[in-house]
Amino acid sequence: MNRQTYRTVLILASAAFGLAGCVGTTSTRTAGETIDDSTLTARVKTALIGDERTKARQIDVDTYRGDVQLNGFVDSAAAKTAAASVAQNVDGVNKVTNNLQVGADRTSGEVVDDATINSKVRAALIGDERTKSHQIEVDTNAGVVNLGGFVDTAANKTAAAQLAGDVSGVTRVNNRLQVRTN
Repeated sequence: MNRQTYRTVLILASAAFGLAGCVGTTSTRTAGETIDDSTLTARVKTALIGDERTKARQIDVDTYRGDVQLNGFVDSAAAKTAAASVAQNVDGVNKVTNNLQVGADRTSGEVVDDATINSKVRAALIGDERTKSHQIEVDTNAGVVNLGGFVDTAANKTAAAQLAGDVSGVTRVNNRLQVRTN
């Protein structure tokens, strides 16, 4: 092989290996997809902040390959509907899953109790090897725990619900986790 042919083969092989790292699997994202999803999440959050009908601090936004999931507790059915509408109107959003729950007004003590439950659930998720806690949003209102986000397997989803349900003070678990399929 002459030097020119060798260099061409080397360049093509390098390009092929480099491009292989850009291909996602069924449950993982490429670096580009991760950045796109992060950007889309930020754009949805920004749109929610800019809409007077929604309180963005009450709403967790998760995105996986353009599918947006809204999680948390809002003050009214109108706020829940508005949040879904705002999210759906952001360019790049394929689908919106609205897991928002309408929560009642709470006393300061109830807010503290819910924060404590939230922390205990988060700790249980962190401490269990079956779950990847960074993939799971946890919101609590009046002892009701909402789990949201995208997980890798059905076993991760089941384990998260079981762990949350075992925490003292939890009255119910709404498991809204979605298993990554595409």
